[in-house]
Amino acid sequence: MTHSIEDSKNTLTRLLEKVRDDAARKSDYIAPTNQLQKTTDPEGKPRIILESSGGAPTEFFDINDVAFGQIAAHAGIDVRTARRLQANYSMQFDNLVNAIWRKETSVRMLRTHDRIDSFGVLRAFVSDKFKTFDHVNLLNSALPQLMDSPAQFQVVNATVTDKRLYLRLKSLVQTGQGASVGDIMANGIGLQNSEVGAGSIMVYQVSWTLACSNGLQTQNQTRSSHITSGRDSDDWGLLSDQAKDADNRALELKIRDLVGVYSSREAFDGVLEKMRAAAADVIDADADKAAVVDNLGAVMKLTKKETGDVLNGLLDTIGQAGYEREKPLSRATLINAMTAVSHKAAADDVDLWQRRGGELLTLKASDWQRIAA
Repeated sequence: MTHSIEDSKNTLTRLLEKVRDDAARKSDYIAPTNQLQKTTDPEGKPRIILESSGGAPTEFFDINDVAFGQIAAHAGIDVRTARRLQANYSMQFDNLVNAIWRKETSVRMLRTHDRIDSFGVLRAFVSDKFKTFDHVNLLNSALPQLMDSPAQFQVVNATVTDKRLYLRLKSLVQTGQGASVGDIMANGIGLQNSEVGAGSIMVYQVSWTLACSNGLQTQNQTRSSHITSGRDSDDWGLLSDQAKDADNRALELKIRDLVGVYSSREAFDGVLEKMRAAAADVIDADADKAAVVDNLGAVMKLTKKETGDVLNGLLDTIGQAGYEREKPLSRATLINAMTAVSHKAAADDVDLWQRRGGELLTLKASDWQRIAA
């Protein structure tokens, strides 16, 4: 029986409208770099010109941050250096990039969005072997399975950035006790895709702590690269659109099946068992909380700022309603502190903090002892 997965804020509806609008405006071009020209507009913003070829008109595109970083990487220039050159030495930087494009010619795919009243936008500068499995493909393959799932999923959040699409859902019926009595968790699932080469196509399991809406990404996840086997040969460029569509259809079926597997009760029960075990990994009651978080930051190779964010997440966790003040810190508490950072993170960093929570859940014993010492 089909179940409505929409939330009360019409989050999914807005996501679908955004994806459809973007899909209607997209255009892809395959061109050798010696037919491209990097320029800068009068306001100092980077722009690219695709020269006329084979009867096609000359095209002009503003370059967004994602494509700018890819252009810099393709030219072998650190992106921070490239941004400084663009800001302070734009003419010299343009000349350098154009010289590289002509002397070291390669074929690139330019992924663009049209604008009605101005130049289009170059949103990706990727290999001509880039696999164009777009947001529409992902949603078409996953949504029917999500709506038919006995887990009765509901959207938690969804967004589209210049880099990626994110869709996260939780089950209304697959719930259970997590780290302690009264700590209820719900099974969930997440989807991620990038149309611009900023990550793989992902389907993953999420476990939600209902009291604070923290999401924990488990090890149940599958990534599929946008780069096809044609990366090591010239075959991909020779394939017909029909063959490429068939390749995408195979991936859509794979996503459909993975959604079913990760939404099973068995997969969720395994996470609950690990969270209860994590609650038993307690830390000495006299341990200094900041020192413990510093140890955590060192073991998980966090920056100083990220470590500070986890400490703030810990204070938020132990300060929330219903938290037992006399309860000792445990691995489960630190997991919630880690995933709490996702609430204040940028949209493209939310998954990072949810994955880190999953990494802490499965951290090997010797590393945990370094944190708890």
